Order: sequence, then structure tokens, then C-alpha cells
Amino acid sequence: MYRFLYWLLLQRLPAEGVHRVSFALLRMACWIPGVRALFRWWLAPTAPELRVTAFGRELPGPLGLAAGFDKDAKGVAPLLALGFGFVEIGTVTASGQPGNPKPRLFRLPRDRALVNRMGFNNDGADAAATRLTRRDRSLGTVGVNIGKTKTVAEEGAVADFTTSAEKLAPLADYMVVNVSSPNTPGLRDLQAVDKLRPILASVRAACDRASPDRKLPLLVKIAPDLADADIDAVADLALELALDGIIATNTTISRTGLVTPEAHVTALGAGGLSGAPLKQRSLAVLKRLRARVGTKLLLVAVGGIESADDAWDRIRAGATLVQAYSAFIYGGPTWPKQVQRGLVAKVRAAGYATIADAIGTDAAPITPAG
Repeated sequence: MYRFLYWLLLQRLPAEGVHRVSFALLRMACWIPGVRALFRWWLAPTAPELRVTAFGRELPGPLGLAAGFDKDAKGVAPLLALGFGFVEIGTVTASGQPGNPKPRLFRLPRDRALVNRMGFNNDGADAAATRLTRRDRSLGTVGVNIGKTKTVAEEGAVADFTTSAEKLAPLADYMVVNVSSPNTPGLRDLQAVDKLRPILASVRAACDRASPDRKLPLLVKIAPDLADADIDAVADLALELALDGIIATNTTISRTGLVTPEAHVTALGAGGLSGAPLKQRSLAVLKRLRARVGTKLLLVAVGGIESADDAWDRIRAGATLVQAYSAFIYGGPTWPKQVQRGLVAKVRAAGYATIADAIGTDAAPITPAG
């Protein structure tokens, strides 16, 4: 039904407007007594084979919703009810900001992809903290993805990230430092280890101060466009600073290999490309990270995951968890259930007790650092 509705109507409407309205309708539906429970009964994973331990918690499944869908923590409970094993909100910045001018979100249906230049539009860390304070933490795992406020200069990045971390750490189940979006000028420059080290160290300290009764898992999210040597350098830095994991990858600025006519893609302008075209590069980055860090860090795969086959490939390559965004937009509210049902079949066919037994089974040997 959703695919028919998408083909008939939704693809003809502005992408950002459709997202805003559909997300609002989901939240409104879940206000009706019993509806959220019905969604969970129908869509949430219950197969014991899918249970996986991550972030110091047992998750009902390895499939999560990537940052970008719920930027302001407005609908974490409804999204968890759709069957995601965890939800990552954000990207949140220390101060609220409107983001880039509209239109700034575009579909490439022939490529099963999206182009966005949203620019970290969000209400700010204080607003997100207020909403997270009200959530029922027993409903599921929620991560917080933080980024740099656009108007803050590079020399103020450490303080800006630290402010967000201090406000949001007590309310998060894990935290992600996002230095890999292409839509905030200069942000990707912060992936260089000499600039990234003080940010991560300060955020780690802020999390420890704000949440002294527990060690909040801290991850960094990287771009698919990094050179291999830079991927290795970030991996080594994550080990040096005792981070908990790496998310690979964010959107790409590349437009290579698209089916959509070049003139149309060019006319859309700048922005990060997500969806199916990222599949191979994101997988390659994941494999390189696994070969570099082994099992010392939690690896979260995102980028081009459209099916149970894609998720299974990432898990066998070394990812403990997988995330999606674009495929959820194209696939609709039952898409998470379809993927996780397929994963259950794969676990059983492989003869594993749980999906955790498949993690890294296709991984290459570890490459020594240095």
C-alpha cells in the first residue's frame, strides 16, 4: 500500500514537506490510546535470534534509524514502535538554527537515493534535552548525534560540541560526534586527527562530568569520502582515546555512477547523497575499519542498506549494528519489519543461535597500526 501511495502521490510532492507531514501523522496516530502498542505488537522484532548486545544494553534487533529523520527528539517512541531496535536523534547543535535555504531535500527515485543539504536545522540542545527528559526510557534505546553550530568558527568547535554534550549526555543511551556532514562549511575539516582529538577528548570528559554514574558510550561518525589513510588515522585515534565505536558512514559528495541524468543531478546543486549509491563505498570503509580495529570498537554500518541481504553483508563484515534512513523513506513504515524478518531467516539458515554469532565472520585479518 505504501509503495503504491508513494508511486501515485508522494513522489510528486516536495520531499521535505512530505517528511514533515508524514512524521507528524505518525506522532498523532501514536497519541491515540492503544495505537502505539498495536504498532509494537505488529512491527517490533520479537525473535530471540535478533537480540544483540551493544552500548551496554540488550537490543531487540540490530537495525536502527540513523540520525537525520528525527532531528529534535519529537517522535522517538513512535519510531521505536515501528520496529527499530534503536533510534538516533539529531544532528543536534548547541544553539538552534534554521539550516540552509529551502528546497534542500531531493529524491532520486531511479537511484533509490536522496540528496540533502539540510544544514543541521534543529531547535538546539536545550529543546532536545527538554523532550528527552519526558521520554519513557524503558521503551528503547535512543542515541544523540551532536554537531557544530554553523555560526561557530573552527576555533570554537571544541567548546560548542562540549556544550551540547554536557546538556544531552544525562539523557542519551549513547552519543555520536558528527564531523562528517558535507552541509556545514568546514565541518569535514574537523575529521583531521589533529583537530578531531581535542573535540573527542573534551566531549568524553563532558559526558563523564554530566553522567558520573555511568560511562556513556561515545562514537564518532565519519564520511565515506575519506582517503584510506585518513580512515586508518581516525580508527587509531578512536582506539587511543578509548572511544566505544565508529559509525560508517555519513552521506557522500560524490555523484559517481548515478542512473539519474547528470543534468538533473547538477541542477539540484550541492548536498550529501544517501541511499543505494553508497552501498559499496560504505561497505568498503566498514571492512577497512574492521581490519584496523578488530573487535576493540563497536562498528555501526550505515549507507545503502536497503534489504536483509545488505544488512547481513554488513554484519558479516564486522558491524554489530546497522542503520538506515533513505531506504526507510522509500520503503515506508513496514520496511523495518521486512528487513528484520529477512535477517531471522538468514540467521536460521546459517545455523547460528543468534545474529551476534555472525558478526565479523567474513572479516579480513587485522592490519597492525603504524
